[in-house]
Amino acid sequence: MHARILGLAAFAACLAAPVCAAVALSDAAGSYTISPAVSSIRFTIGKAGGGGFGGAFGRFKGTIRIDNADVGRSKVNLTIFPESVGTGQGRIDAFLRSDAVFDSANNPEIQFRSTNVTRTGETTAVVTGRLTARGKTFSEKFTAELDGLKSGTIKFHVTGKVLRSRYGMDVGTPIYSNVVDFDMTLTGRRG
Repeated sequence: MHARILGLAAFAACLAAPVCAAVALSDAAGSYTISPAVSSIRFTIGKAGGGGFGGAFGRFKGTIRIDNADVGRSKVNLTIFPESVGTGQGRIDAFLRSDAVFDSANNPEIQFRSTNVTRTGETTAVVTGRLTARGKTFSEKFTAELDGLKSGTIKFHVTGKVLRSRYGMDVGTPIYSNVVDFDMTLTGRRG
């Protein structure tokens, strides 16, 4: 289920890039490499009766290309490494990495590849793409908002929801929600 979250995060990153392109194409057009040191991919999963848990992925990489001529052709590629999942609780982290959830030994990457970017406002966009986790691929959507563009650096806030059961990570449902909420900050450097 965390792999799905990662996938969504990747999708969200894709959404964020087109948003920037829509706001200031002349300044934002170009290619960016996502910088994990100043980015974050966080997720939460609710629990029946309240509570739940949250975590983040420590390792990921990606690129954003903003098309100056056609924002819809902008691209986001994100790869998340599920073995880097962290919740602050070692037992839960080990369970998430196991074959019950991410199966990170056999599925070391979660990938998101954008297929379409649609501008929804002055600083917002919806990014649609293909999320692949545990050998399963589905179309997912993320919402991205441009948070900043300065000196060759672009920053997006990306959110989205992914159904973990689609990717074979439905262990613990219905006690734990099937919906994984993603909240990402993706910062890219031009180059």
